[in-house]
Amino acid sequence: MYPKLLVVCFFLTGLGLATPIRAENADQVRQLLETGTCRRCALEGANLRDADLRLADLRDTDLRDADLRGADLREADLRRADLTDANLKGADLRGTYLRLTNLTDANLKRANLCGVIMPDGETSEQGCEE
Repeated sequence: MYPKLLVVCFFLTGLGLATPIRAENADQVRQLLETGTCRRCALEGANLRDADLRLADLRDTDLRDADLRGADLREADLRRADLTDANLKGADLRGTYLRLTNLTDANLKRANLCGVIMPDGETSEQGCEE
């Protein structure tokens, strides 16, 4: 009886200690941070908080659920990227190209959007000083 109880306890303990698997691709994150280019990358859930991504080429990249809080994305190319549920709170997006980008439920609170080409092709003036 004790061996069965031990197996059940071991199994249940293992379930409680399991950590979720992240879809983030560490090699692609490293590539982006080192080269500033990561087209068509799978960066879902990536931690890019406070990253310097000025002029980055992120066209067609999956950034769903990515943490981009405080990131510097000035003049980055994010056309056709998927930023669904991404956290861009306080990010600097001045001059960024977001044409055809999916921003569904993205957090853009306190993000600077001055001069950003928005998904619909319009230019944002949010955050521009007068």
